[in-house]
Order: sequence, then C-alpha cells, then structure tokens
Amino acid sequence: MIRPRLRRAHLGNLAVLGLIALALFLGIFFVFQTIEAERSERAQMRETSEILLELRNITRATLNGETGQRGYLLTLDRRYLDPYLVGREQYPPAMARLRARVEPDATARQQELLDEIETLADSKFAEMQETIQLIERREVLEARRRVLDNEGAEVMARLRRATRDMEEIENRILLRAASETARAEGRVLPLLGGIVLVLLVALALGYRLVTRAARAEAEASQAKALGEARDRADLLARELNHRVKNLFAVILAIVRMSAKDTPEAKPVIERISERIHALLTAHEVTQGTLERPVASLRALVETTLAPYRSDKLPAQIDGPEIELPAKQVTPLGLVLHELTTNAVKYGAWSRGCLLEVRWRLADGSLVIEWREHCESEGREPERKGFGSLLMTSAARQLRGEIDRRFGEEGVEVTITIPHAA
Repeated sequence: MIRPRLRRAHLGNLAVLGLIALALFLGIFFVFQTIEAERSERAQMRETSEILLELRNITRATLNGETGQRGYLLTLDRRYLDPYLVGREQYPPAMARLRARVEPDATARQQELLDEIETLADSKFAEMQETIQLIERREVLEARRRVLDNEGAEVMARLRRATRDMEEIENRILLRAASETARAEGRVLPLLGGIVLVLLVALALGYRLVTRAARAEAEASQAKALGEARDRADLLARELNHRVKNLFAVILAIVRMSAKDTPEAKPVIERISERIHALLTAHEVTQGTLERPVASLRALVETTLAPYRSDKLPAQIDGPEIELPAKQVTPLGLVLHELTTNAVKYGAWSRGCLLEVRWRLADGSLVIEWREHCESEGREPERKGFGSLLMTSAARQLRGEIDRRFGEEGVEVTITIPHAA
C-alpha cells in the first residue's frame, strides 16, 4: 500500500518539475520570437530608409539638372550648367542603387513604378540635353520654346507622382512590420504572467505531494518505524528542495546563455532572470507544510532587500515576529521583489533616499506598509506593465488586497492579507 502511494508521489513530483520546465521554455520561446520580430522591423526600417533616400536622390538630381538647364538658357553662361552636370552624374548610380534595393522582393506595382521612374527621368535628362545642345548651336529661341513647352512640366509632374507612390508603398511595408512587432510584444506579458501562476501552482502541488508521502509513511509505522518514516520524509523533502533549486539554476543558466549571441535581448533576459531568482529566494525560505507556519516575515523582507541594502541605500525594517505559511511566502516574496526592483530602478533607492518597511497585526489581518521617502511627481504611471499584472495575481493568491499610492513624497504600498493566530 505504501509503495504505490510513494510511487505516485514520485511521479507527481516529476510531473510538477516537468510542468515548471515546460512553462519556462515556452516563455523563452515567445521572448525570442518577439526579439526576432523587432530585429525584422529594424531591418525593414533600414531598408525603407535607403529606398526613400535613393528616391530623394533621383528627384534632387532631376531638379538640379533642370535648374542648371534654365540657368544656362537665361544667362548663356556655362558656369550655370554646374547643377545640371552634377545631377546628370548623380542620377545613374542612384537609379542603380534603387533597383538593387527594390527588385529582389519587388511586387508587380513596385516593378511598374521603378520602370516608370527610370523612363521619366531618362526622358527628362534627354530633353535637357537636347535643349543645351540647341543653345550651344545658338538656336536660343528654339531652346526656349522647348523649355516653355508643357511636355517637360508634365514629365516632372509624373515623376513626382511615381516617386510619391513608391514612398507610400514603402511606408505601408514598414507599418506592417511595426504592427507585427507590436502583436508579438503583446503576447509576451500575458504569457509571463501565466508562467508565474504555473510556477506558483506547481510549487504548491510539489509540497502537497511531499507531505502526502510523509503522512503515508507515518500512518504505516509504529514507534520505531515512525522515526524511520519521518527520516525518509525529511530526506524526500530535502531531495525535492535540492532538485527544485537545481532546476532553477539550470533554467537561469539556459536563459543567460541564450542571450550571449543576441545583445539586444539582454534587457528582456535580465528581467526574466530577476523574477526567476525571486521565486528561488521565496523557495529557499520556505520549509514545512502548506498550513503550518514555515517562514519568518522578517527573514523574507531582509532576504529580499539584502542584495541592494547598504549605507547609501538605507532601509528601516520594523514589526513583530510573525510566521507565514508556505502558501503565502512565494506570492508575497514575488511582490516584495517587484517593489524592491522598482525602488532601485525608479523609486527611493534610485536617488539614495530612505525605504521603510513596517508590519503589524490588525483585526485578524497582517498589514505590511511599504514607504519610499523621496520626492516624486506624484503621478501613477500611465502604462500598466508586468509588475501590475503580478501584483493583481499575487493579491488573489494571498486572498488579500494590495493598495498602491503615488504621492509627492514617494510611493506608498499597503498589503493586507489574512493571518491566522
């Protein structure tokens, strides 16, 4: 009877660890999918910028040629031909570069516009060359008649329309790439929130499986066998804790190694690593069953603040000795880690101000007050990111409330959760 129950508990532990690993690997996959979308958008932006630049070069070369042509016609001074000569030299390489950029992936409409732009520009330069030759043969009246003819003006108008149509097509392509990136980014935050919830559930299930295995051994033993059963249960708990910490270490290593060849992914990878480390910190201070008090609130607060707390980053901690059950330690540890990270990046500790954490018991509830004493704008951030999602999720897990206020003297957060004496 005992062995099948132990076997089921062991299989359950493996299933929980597999679920944790699967959730984290899915998170990494979608993060890198978002990074790939951003890379594609940047590449498209560079490509579009080059194409728009070459279109402007072609238009500028044509206008320069027309300016030199008319200056020479009005003054009969060859010095005024310099803009024409420069434009004539600039136009062919600009047209060649434009074709090299567009033609590999050109649509039928883009190919049509490319041919039209080249035909019109060639026609305009041919008309300017013919006019200049007439002037050099002293046929000035005929040259002026050619310039005043509407044919040249019509060619320029059509050339402008064609380049404008090409620019609109490129801008639409760039807009589609930006939309794809935005959709990819929109999937990441909800997914990370789901991963955190999966981890919380998986950890709770893991501890429940361990306690069931220990209880099965205790029920089946007498006086001497009871001690051995407890030893085995304790060993099983330590083994599970050891495996969970090893799994966290492996996952952290995979996440960090995955960012080696993609420097642009470093900010996203660092945020994921910090939150995984917060789960590990909460796990390390958790001992015992889900209902018996297993961790000191003071130890949890001090452990969370310890990596940053110093003489330059002061913190005051005060409150009675309170033991927390395991089911409250992990979500509360994530909330304290998020508040600490925000204080270091944006809040009191980013400017060397005082951070104050106090707690008390009131009417059967535990009230934790987080105060950052530093001047601020007093406005709540317009964008609600992953931190807000995590706090909302943690409040549900704790069956309590988390109230955040952004005042001119700094951020104030009040956490109220049930507490059984």
